[in-house]
Amino acid sequence: MRLDKWLKLSRLVKRRTLAHDAAEAGRVRVGGKPAKPSTEVRIGDELEIDLGGKITRVKVLAAPEHVSAQGAKELYEVLSQQDKGPTGEA
Repeated sequence: MRLDKWLKLSRLVKRRTLAHDAAEAGRVRVGGKPAKPSTEVRIGDELEIDLGGKITRVKVLAAPEHVSAQGAKELYEVLSQQDKGPTGEA
């Protein structure tokens, strides 16, 4: 599944366009490498998302085509989450 679509389905990002823009800007990494919006997300991938003053690392547990709002949190496991400091660095 495309990275931008997965981020939207997981509810980690509110809109797919925001997910697309974040990936284009290099704020999303898959396996430690900057990812494009079209990057394929697979079960077991580790993502690092730099949004909203936080850096969140998650592990992909599922990548279904559709998911309910209640089921969205079952798509990933949060590995770490840290706030960026006033200089923008974690």
